[in-house]
Amino acid sequence: MVRNIALTCAMAAAFAVGFFLVSQKNAERRATADAMAYLDIDAERSSTFYPVRRVASSVQYKKTVIAILDSAPTARAQSEPETRTNQAGPRVAFALPPKPRSRPVERTHTQLVAFAASPFPYTGRVPRTNRPFLNYRDDGRLGRKTYGGRVYWADETYNDRRVLLHIPEGFDARKPAVMVLFFHGHGATLERDVAARQRVPQQITESGMNAVLVAPQFAVDARDSSAGNFWKPGGVERFLDEVADKLARLDGDPTSRAAFAKMPIVIVGYSGGYAPTAWALESPVVEKRLKGTVLLDGLYGEIDKFERWVARNRSAFFLSAYTGSTARGNAALKHRLRARKIPYRTEVAGALAPGSVTFVSADERHRNYVTKAWTEYPNNDVLVRMTGGVRRADTMQSASLDPVTGR
Repeated sequence: MVRNIALTCAMAAAFAVGFFLVSQKNAERRATADAMAYLDIDAERSSTFYPVRRVASSVQYKKTVIAILDSAPTARAQSEPETRTNQAGPRVAFALPPKPRSRPVERTHTQLVAFAASPFPYTGRVPRTNRPFLNYRDDGRLGRKTYGGRVYWADETYNDRRVLLHIPEGFDARKPAVMVLFFHGHGATLERDVAARQRVPQQITESGMNAVLVAPQFAVDARDSSAGNFWKPGGVERFLDEVADKLARLDGDPTSRAAFAKMPIVIVGYSGGYAPTAWALESPVVEKRLKGTVLLDGLYGEIDKFERWVARNRSAFFLSAYTGSTARGNAALKHRLRARKIPYRTEVAGALAPGSVTFVSADERHRNYVTKAWTEYPNNDVLVRMTGGVRRADTMQSASLDPVTGR
């Protein structure tokens, strides 16, 4: 009898130990999965984020999850995990639930960030011809042969996944804000042209408005206006979804993702950037969020798309500034709008109100148009003239528009 009782107790104890081990293993798996999700790291290993090399197979955790770091963080994040040392010695980062930041961004963040949903690489077809985009092969190397006979290689011209992200000091995601999507022109790179020569991040900052910049790399330093993955159904939507993730990380406040995901958008297409601009206008998600479209000497084509967008969308502004390069395209679009009885003005004055249409001839050099068109720093001027914009508290008023008179 005593032997049977002892055997029963032993079996119960063994069952309890087994159940505990299984439960512990499941808890570890959940913790590891949560750690991978919460501490996911970008391919470019941005210094703002934690360089997680591996996730522990056995971890301690508090509230949420834990990941063992092979090295210390390269920079302090806004909500830095606690670090403790257990008996075995490894550093353990406790990923506590994210807390919203209670103040604006304390310093400017400008980074080139690799995206999964970037315009390039692209291996699909060209919409108007239905021919393969990469139409040339030499010794196993893929490229694109243009109508003029020039070959651009895929690994050099159509392989840059980076996007220029810029959040100015004083930006506050808790307040009304706007996201500027800047689509560059021919022969451009993000570092040399968009950032350094055209000073687009500087223009966003100096506008004084509560705004951020998103500028994807299209064809690298090439005479090519191709939209790449923005041609695909859902391509722009996937890009914007990733934008919200990346900006929230750069902002340093994980809870700001929801604000970035629904933030109003202004698209600025310079020169050859008209093509991805036109295709972005076809997106229902973009149309819902779009507050304005600006073409800087960029109406070289896709006039039907711009006409349809202006005609059906009377809650956003349209501004096209041009030199002799695109005078014909602007004249054609004006003619079509007159036929639809849609009024437009021919000078930039006062506010860029919802539904307004503006064409302005500003005969400055095409190459310098991003820094000097109807005024110096036109991106700055557009943000100041937008109705409903909110200023950052730390910056001066723009010299190009009097905040009282609107001129």
